[in-house]
Amino acid sequence: MIRTPLRPLASVISARDAGEDPDLIEAENLRLRHKDMRDRERQRAESRLLVLSLAFLVAFMVVGMRMGLLAGTEPKEPHADGSSAVIIAQRADIVDRNGSVLATNLVTNSLYAQPPMMIDKALAARQLADIFPDLDGEALLKKFNSSRKFIWLRRKISPEQQQQVHDIGEPGLQFGPREMRLYPNGHLAAHILGGAGFGREGVHSAEVIGVAGVEHQFDRYLRDPAEQGAPLDLSIDLSIQAATKRVLYGGMKLMNAKGAAAVLMDVHTGEVIAMVSLPDFDPNDRPRPLVEGDASDSPLFNRAAQGLYELGSTFKIFTAAMAMDQGLVTPDSMIDIRGPLKWGKYSIKDFHNYGKALSLTDVIVKSSNIGSARLAMDVGGGPQQAFLESLGLFSPVPIEVTEARQSRPILPKRWSELSTMTISYGHGLAASPVHLAAAYSTLLNGGIRVDATLLKAKGEKISGKRIVSEETSRALRMMLRQVVVRGTASLGEVKGYHVGGKTGTADKPKPSGGYYEDRVIATFASVFPAHDPKYVLVVTLDEPTETSGSKPRRTAGWTAVPVAAEIIRRVAPLLGMRPEIEPAAGMNYTLSKY
Repeated sequence: MIRTPLRPLASVISARDAGEDPDLIEAENLRLRHKDMRDRERQRAESRLLVLSLAFLVAFMVVGMRMGLLAGTEPKEPHADGSSAVIIAQRADIVDRNGSVLATNLVTNSLYAQPPMMIDKALAARQLADIFPDLDGEALLKKFNSSRKFIWLRRKISPEQQQQVHDIGEPGLQFGPREMRLYPNGHLAAHILGGAGFGREGVHSAEVIGVAGVEHQFDRYLRDPAEQGAPLDLSIDLSIQAATKRVLYGGMKLMNAKGAAAVLMDVHTGEVIAMVSLPDFDPNDRPRPLVEGDASDSPLFNRAAQGLYELGSTFKIFTAAMAMDQGLVTPDSMIDIRGPLKWGKYSIKDFHNYGKALSLTDVIVKSSNIGSARLAMDVGGGPQQAFLESLGLFSPVPIEVTEARQSRPILPKRWSELSTMTISYGHGLAASPVHLAAAYSTLLNGGIRVDATLLKAKGEKISGKRIVSEETSRALRMMLRQVVVRGTASLGEVKGYHVGGKTGTADKPKPSGGYYEDRVIATFASVFPAHDPKYVLVVTLDEPTETSGSKPRRTAGWTAVPVAAEIIRRVAPLLGMRPEIEPAAGMNYTLSKY
């Protein structure tokens, strides 16, 4: 800043010449300087007051907006934001291929007691025992009179139970809001969904975690905030799942079976449209696992994906497939079936005497063990192993339920010539019905490998490894159609849907070794329509017995086949399939029934 001198020399000389007092010049300059300083200070003060006024105005506007926001929201009790105070329990929904809800969340409450705050502990204990019959009033009173300051009474309660507890009027009984997993369809698709439970718990919330099925397999996805609550889309169709279960349950009861399983699969994508295991359970109230005895006796046991069974003559189509694909035979090639076929002390026989030879097609149609065994010996044990492995029969099925990943097919410890022969007709190798459905889909869809999946396809084209040629696949479909038209699966015919398939009846192994004489695993692996495959259906019955005749009948043709036929009759229209009339000989078109 440039300061003006108070006594400029020029002004002083001029004043003296004029006879004026030079001191007046200094006083005037001093006054002007002070006036200028006051003006600057006033301007600075006014600017500060303006800024401060604007700041107060903005602050009051923010406070006013916040108060308006709070006034427009529902009041709730404040809580601390500490790291252990809140557990994020939001879990994404699970839906079927059409968007129908299979699993969702429900806001409920937990119930706990704080004994130091209780007024009448004895009355509270008695009334709680009346509301919850499984609680012991005397045991509760002992807990209330102990030195404990916090007691869990119920991890989740219904709104009706909450109101009853509230009516007790005891301040020491408190509620903690939380979310629980709800399965609105009850038992339906229980083994697919698996179930969920509570993990890390707090008074005001609990961590919902998957314990089995897709709930466990996709637990991280369902809890991931980055997914923003996007539902998990499954491949199953809820209506088809319900129809399949209803028919399978009726068939299990009619055939006096111990258990049953059914798998309906899209042959081109591997999508599982329905998967049922009976007996089943309600995932809303999941039972405890068995701690002793046979695990398959538990309703938690997934017979479709977890159960490993010798699937009998359904394997014969694998033997025919690898022999034809290697060029060793054609559908019309004659196979020597003279028997019994001896190997050491073991004999391989057919159910009936079919003469000296059968065509390959008739080996499948009449289900000749001897013909299948001789064909497998011609192929060889090494190629047989490689072929079955290429179909996925040596590894756990990659379907998205945790239980399936733990079930590895049971193979012979040493693959001998006898193993080659017996496995050719389904004895000596145990796999699950899902394994069988995926293998049949691979062979019948044109020969392209597909794997079973419970996830809805996003529209991308499935491009797997080629396992057999299109010609072989076409011949296999023709053979399976003949099994239904004139073979062991004649009860499987469903007019208009051209069902093809193969029966399999395997003696059930004893836990101590050997096989039962009067207990079997009956299986029917079917495809429809056989001339243009779209779906594969596998039905397996555990220890069935059909008793309508003079003697009990246990073979798959009498037990599993009619159950599968009824399932196809029910679900085919739900799949959007119209019945058709098969083309007559020499005609290259198809007539619609409607």
